[in-house]
Amino acid sequence: MHLLNIFTLYGLDTTKKERRFRGMKLEWGIDKVIPLKAFNDASNGYLVDDTCVFGAEVFVCKETSRGKGECLSLIKEATAIKSAWKIDYFSSMTRESYDSNPFNAGDQTWKIRLYPKGKGIGMGRHISLYLALADPTSLPPGLKIYAEFTLRMLDQLHSKYPCHYGKVSRWFSASSQEFGWLKFISLINLNNLGYLFKDSCLVDAEVTVLAVVNAL
Repeated sequence: MHLLNIFTLYGLDTTKKERRFRGMKLEWGIDKVIPLKAFNDASNGYLVDDTCVFGAEVFVCKETSRGKGECLSLIKEATAIKSAWKIDYFSSMTRESYDSNPFNAGDQTWKIRLYPKGKGIGMGRHISLYLALADPTSLPPGLKIYAEFTLRMLDQLHSKYPCHYGKVSRWFSASSQEFGWLKFISLINLNNLGYLFKDSCLVDAEVTVLAVVNAL
């Protein structure tokens, strides 16, 4: 007569938590079910005549948690889109900020935002330059856009300093609608290094949308 000891996996799950199976998590288990020494000891009844039996007891229940799910979509063959903006009458700018004409990149509409007198810690000594969503209020709830972007200011007089630029990647959304640099360039360098010529400056943006997250 052979002895058979049925080892219940569920009984070892001391956390007693529900496990959620889904497309991105196809399996759950226990890393240390039983020590090999105890498993191989025939007197314990787990391995008899080089044979063992495994079983599973499954209870399917309704999901009790109401967490928010997200779907991440990576953009294959993402394309960099460039947009140029000529800013005239710089010395006459009196508003806090000015926006370029909107342009499209990665199925989204963007604009360059200039703070001619600076913003935050750049106030008074630098200009601040940002990339912003043109119409963030139109975004579906939970939508987030991951974009790599470069903002440049072109030197109009010298080949030694062809441009001043910043490059970064950020997540954009309705609540995080602009990113950039508080101290993009100092007002001294703006005036002395050829970036401001005949009261005009040239700015461009290069935007590549790499991924999008939608709420489920």
